[in-house]
Parts: sequence; C-alpha cells; structure tokens
Amino acid sequence: MKQLADMLDQLGVKKGDRIGIYMNRCMETAIAIYGIMYLGAVYVPLDPKAPIHRTNSLVKNCDIGIIISHPPQRKKIENIFEEDNDLHTIVGLPEEYAPHYISWEEVYEQSSNFRPGKLIKPTDLAYIMYTSGSTGQPKGIMHTHFSGLSYARLSADLYGLNENDKIGNHAPIHFDISTLGYFTAPLVGATTLIVPDAYTIMPASLSQLMAKERLTVWYSVPLAMIQLLQKGLLKERDLSSLKWILYGGEPFPPKYMRALMKHWPNAQFCNVYGPAEVNQCTNYQIPTPPVDNEPIPIGDVWAETKCLIINEEDEVVQKGKQGELLIHSTTRMKGYWQNDVLTQQSLYTHTNSDGKQEIYYRTGDLFHRDEQNRLQFNGRKDHQVKIRGYRVELDAVEALLVTHPAILESAVFTVQNNDSKQIQAAVILNESTRVDKNDLIAFLKQQLPYYAVPEKIHTLDAFPRTGSGKIKRSEVKKKCLEI
Repeated sequence: MKQLADMLDQLGVKKGDRIGIYMNRCMETAIAIYGIMYLGAVYVPLDPKAPIHRTNSLVKNCDIGIIISHPPQRKKIENIFEEDNDLHTIVGLPEEYAPHYISWEEVYEQSSNFRPGKLIKPTDLAYIMYTSGSTGQPKGIMHTHFSGLSYARLSADLYGLNENDKIGNHAPIHFDISTLGYFTAPLVGATTLIVPDAYTIMPASLSQLMAKERLTVWYSVPLAMIQLLQKGLLKERDLSSLKWILYGGEPFPPKYMRALMKHWPNAQFCNVYGPAEVNQCTNYQIPTPPVDNEPIPIGDVWAETKCLIINEEDEVVQKGKQGELLIHSTTRMKGYWQNDVLTQQSLYTHTNSDGKQEIYYRTGDLFHRDEQNRLQFNGRKDHQVKIRGYRVELDAVEALLVTHPAILESAVFTVQNNDSKQIQAAVILNESTRVDKNDLIAFLKQQLPYYAVPEKIHTLDAFPRTGSGKIKRSEVKKKCLEI
C-alpha cells in the first residue's frame, strides 16, 4: 500500500486526483484501493468487462491520467490508450510492453516509509463509483472518507463482526457491495476472501471454495446464491461456518430463499437495501423461511439513519400508503461528479419538528409500511407505468412470474404499439419443467387485473446483465424485439 502511494506521489499525483483501477478480482485490487486513499487521491473502479468506449467515457469524465491494472488486461489497456483521453501512465504492466507502463515489481521496490504530505479530512473524496448504466447515462457517485467509514462502522456493529470473521467478497470493486470486504473487514481485523473470477462462473467450485475457507459471512446479489442453489452441489458441502447470509441489489424470490434456508439452517439471512448513493441504509433479518410467495420485507433503517415516504406532491404519506423512499444518513454520498443539477434534483430538504432542516436522498424507489411497520419495497418509480389509464408496477408482475415453478427469472417491459403501450415479458425457464406460454398467461390472469397481464411472453436462454449481475432490462427488451 505505502509503496504504491510512494510511486503515485513520484508520478505527481496530488490529493483529490482521480486514479482508475482496471482489474479482475485479485489481491492487487486491495493494494490499489488502500494505496490511492492513503495518498489522499480518489479511486475510480472501472469494469474490465465494459465496452472500451464506455470505459473511456469514464476516464475522460473523471480526468484520469493514471490507471492501475495488471497483465491480463494489457490488450484492453492498449485499446483505451488509443482513445481520446488524457491517460499517460499505467501502473501494473511491465515496461516491455510500452514506455508508459510501470510494473508491480517496480512498485514493490519503492519505499515503505512513505507518509502523505497533507492531512486527509473526513469531507475529502475517497472514491467515485459509477452506476451500472443499465438505464441512461452512468453517474459518478462521490463518497467521502466520512461516508465510507460510516458504512464500515455501522455494518460492523450491525452484524457483530470481529477479527475471527472471514468474509466472502464475490462482488467486483465497481459494485458497492464490495465495500463490506474492502472497508468493514479491515476496520475490525477480519479476513476478506476475494473470490477469483473463475469461481464466480462455476457454482460447484465456488461452493467448494466457500467450504474450504470456512467463510462466516457471504454477501452478494441474489443471482449468485440462486446459481449456488441450482448448480453448487450444496448437499455435498459443509458450510456450517456461515453465520450471515446477506443479499442486496434485487429482490430475492421467496421460493429460492426457502430452499437456501433449509441448506443453511444455522445462518442468519438478511435482506440488505440501499442505493449506491447511500450504500446500505436498511436491513431485515429474516426470522424463518418464507411460508408463501409474498415479497420479503425491507425491514427498517439502521443506526444513524432516518427515512421519509413522500407522495408526488412531496408530502409525507400516512402509514400503509405508497410513496418514494427518502434517506437521511451518515453514509450518504457527497453528490454526483461534475453534475450539480442532478445532485440537487436527487436531494430533498425536510424541516423536522424542531425546525431543523435535514437533507434526504431521493431513492427513486416506491415503498409503504405494512401492518408491522416494516418497509415494503413496491418497485422502482421509473418501473411504474400507465396502461389504459391504470397504474401498473412492472416489478410486481416480475415477482409474480417468478413464483411459477417453471420460471427461473423474469424481466417485464413496455412496448409502444401504435398509439398505446403494451406490457411484454421475458422469462428464463427451468430446464426440468416444460410449460406452454399460454399456460403462463392463464396463470397471470388468475392473479392480476387484465390490464397488467403481459400481451406476449418471450423465452430466453439468458439475460443480458450489468457488471454487478443486475438484469439489463433495456437490453432484454431489445433482444426480445429482434427475435
């Protein structure tokens, strides 16, 4: 870490400069993150699987002159260099490839006594994490040392983590779930297992690795655990060491949750919610396996956090009524990089009962509180559409489709048909179950109003996904319309 900071200092990197990290999951990602922040610079995780033009747009947007990488990415790095940007140095590649490359061996030879010249303040930027870009233009989410450390403290306290814990880090560094392994674990002296890319695409070997390493905490998107359930040979693995199973990013279908909780009866399952703009902000510790297909609650906000639910007129709604969830927390971002207009649009100023003004982040997610006062997720605000004058929650249609035993995953979207919109859906079918599309339509008609039933259902072998594993619905729609 200190050797890298020393190298960057010699290259002229100043406090607040943005440094790109362009690597697969590996040990060097930790060195890069800590070395950059130790110097007072800002790390910007870049997705190696993203198209070159997208990566280049982030490099230009953040004025990145240095990228930290490693040999497996040499070809892509060369392509990025050919783009229009201000890149001048790559750390992590041998000089034999080009004069502007500095090898890791050279980094390790640097002084380990380096100390940054300027004091790092809590309000200084620590990292800029771009949204996945599944819809619209990617946004650079700015987090400070204060917001990052707040997340580490609160998550460590909530889950009671200590030096005896071993956390499985399945997420790439450009996905905010990774901060549990990179921030929280070091804070309490726990161990983080950075899961290599090869294991992430082979569920059987991944479950074997989890058992061998005796992991105590697992945190990932639901997809990773669903794949473990389907192809991970869980009956053959001893995963009794697991204490916490955390998931976030997308809802977890109850039918898969029931099955996993039977495999890991000693683990505490927790539904974690929080946009990258506030990192985590709520949790719901699932007491028993779900008995039905009702959505799993989001629970309530954790420490140092408040929430509001407001309607379209920015008025706080009564309990049981739906509205947009707003979050006030110590983990909130500073704003969007070089986008003051969007930053202001995303914030809401609320005057509390004491007359004090507090700033909340608009999540864009619709919620209500149930009879037990738990937060219930109703879908994205931008996934709510009007069909024939009726409001339809596309997320609710997706959730219902997945309850059918023949369906593994679903994605619902709208298509403009002449002067009106119609709902269509794409599904991935269970290989062991055969079903007719008309049967699926009949299944939906039994439980949905007529205007919410998809006009057409497409079957796909796989869904296009973001680097973090979320479904790219715009790409799913495009793929379906091309068939």
